[in-house]
Amino acid sequence: MADIKYDIVKEFGVLSENAKGWRKEVNLISWNGGAPKYDIRDWAPDHEKMGKGTTLSEEEMKNLKEILGEVL
Repeated sequence: MADIKYDIVKEFGVLSENAKGWRKEVNLISWNGGAPKYDIRDWAPDHEKMGKGTTLSEEEMKNLKEILGEVL
């Protein structure tokens, strides 16, 4: 399996943190040198490990914002 390279371009905030210190974060990340995408996933302290998450384009993020505005 190839190594996944990532660069956290901007950290927006933490949604939650568990007892072991893992945090669900919203970040802007460049994966394998690609264009940065919005990303929501769990991270170990110091970002040395990550859990499964989801990435969103700018358009998808705008749609999510609109949907959340209607729900909340």
